[in-house]
Amino acid sequence: MPHPDPFVQPPSKLPFPWGWLLKRVEKSLGKPLTANRILTWSPRLLLGTGLMEALVIHDDPEVPRRLLRLIRIFVAYQVSCPFCIDMDAHGYQDDGVTDNEVRALASAGFETQKTFSDAERAALRYAACLSGTPLKFPAAVIGEMKRHFSDRAFTVIAGTAAQVNFWARLIQGLGVSEAGFSADLKLLELERFRTRDPGVP
Repeated sequence: MPHPDPFVQPPSKLPFPWGWLLKRVEKSLGKPLTANRILTWSPRLLLGTGLMEALVIHDDPEVPRRLLRLIRIFVAYQVSCPFCIDMDAHGYQDDGVTDNEVRALASAGFETQKTFSDAERAALRYAACLSGTPLKFPAAVIGEMKRHFSDRAFTVIAGTAAQVNFWARLIQGLGVSEAGFSADLKLLELERFRTRDPGVP
């Protein structure tokens, strides 16, 4: 089924050097980055978001790759961004995440998923708080975070969840669909997380 057009179309001619750089990134990924192409309408916005994405933390001495991956996938589900779910779940097995764990993140069933550690559950509870509207941070959630993580690790977790929130809201605000990064889109249940009203042209 073809994806609907985004709400905003990219410029017909991408400005130099941004278009040239973007095409190189797309070639390495093997997928078009529609949202980034749209952002070339404002090179300053493209540059700012590009720098933020280039500095995303994928591994850290105190926050392992697996946990950072769990947070990114979970937040993408929490804020209903099919593009983000697709991209953040791409290659999840490489970071020790299982199919059942992805299903648990999609259904918010992480509390009962036995393979998640207490620290992972604490981080996911916190990520859920950071992804909600209005923002609320119960004392119990913060207490568990401080019990399991140093101030430095807490900061990395907060930044990771916030970055996915930023991209999800921007990408969905532009009406951009998933690009097909993940091999098993059926497992990801993207249809359940679409935010676009069917009546929007």
